[in-house]
Amino acid sequence: MNIGFDPGYGNTKVYGNQGGVILPSHVAVKQNGTLARMEGMQLKRPPLAVTVGERAFYVGAGAHDWGAPVESLDYARLSGSPEVRATLYAALSQYQRQHGEMADRISLIVGLPLGALGEDHRAISAEMKQWLSGEHTWRVNDTAHHITIEQVLVTSQATAALYDYVLDEDGRFLPARASHLHDEVGVVSVGFNTLELMVIRDKRPVTRFTGGSKHGVRTLLQAVNSHNAYSLGELDDRLRAGLADSAAMEVWLSAVCGQIEKQWGDRWRQFAQVIIVGGGALLLKSQLSGYFRGKCYIPDEPVLAVARGLHKLLRLRMAAAGGGR
Repeated sequence: MNIGFDPGYGNTKVYGNQGGVILPSHVAVKQNGTLARMEGMQLKRPPLAVTVGERAFYVGAGAHDWGAPVESLDYARLSGSPEVRATLYAALSQYQRQHGEMADRISLIVGLPLGALGEDHRAISAEMKQWLSGEHTWRVNDTAHHITIEQVLVTSQATAALYDYVLDEDGRFLPARASHLHDEVGVVSVGFNTLELMVIRDKRPVTRFTGGSKHGVRTLLQAVNSHNAYSLGELDDRLRAGLADSAAMEVWLSAVCGQIEKQWGDRWRQFAQVIIVGGGALLLKSQLSGYFRGKCYIPDEPVLAVARGLHKLLRLRMAAAGGGR
């Protein structure tokens, strides 16, 4: 079984043969005790309870209302921190619950931010391969799970977005888009933690126009978090509920467009296509479409696009190697 894994800071995404799962990457340390039902009050259903070894966490939307928030936004978390393991296991369990499929042995391809693949963080890719490879056991809501990850591949999230655009669900090239692999194509990934810009020509990144910055969705959330009164997870839950601050949105949009202007200038006008993905693509869909004068492609389910592209790329690679789908 093939799985694409996008370990986002806002959402953890996995994609397999039967479709995908999007799970908010909110993690809290599970604490003992729960409130009893009280007349006149409503009690929410708790998030997924994930046990990794001897450590128990709540994972998903609302997790920070149930336990002690765990929030780490540096790249080191990708090297196998307990919270990343918990979000992956929760997403895989949710995939099995939604799609009724989870093989005991899987091949997995991971999409990492460009910054995590740079010179300053070269070890992260190797460390991620190391902790992902092999046997994994965990419990979700007292149900035991076990898988063996036989193969781990790593690429950039921006690369996955490109292959989501040029490949169909079976990992075959779409005739109308395959030629874009040899043109200049720009990718804009507006994630929770970062804004990633990448230009690809002839299947190679153009270094001059490729880079990342900390202008992701968290910039918007931090702008409204006066006195650090809320965790980012709590603010993210409010944003998902449609409670966005319009003034802060305008400031964030200016920062995003300013970074695009700084990195690309007017070069994007020469691109065959500009592909926009990530949670920020949902929030800024009309604004970014206007910025690029409509010369952009925003896929259906842009939050899931990277994980889906990873899965397509793995299918393409295995077919080329004679491994089928």
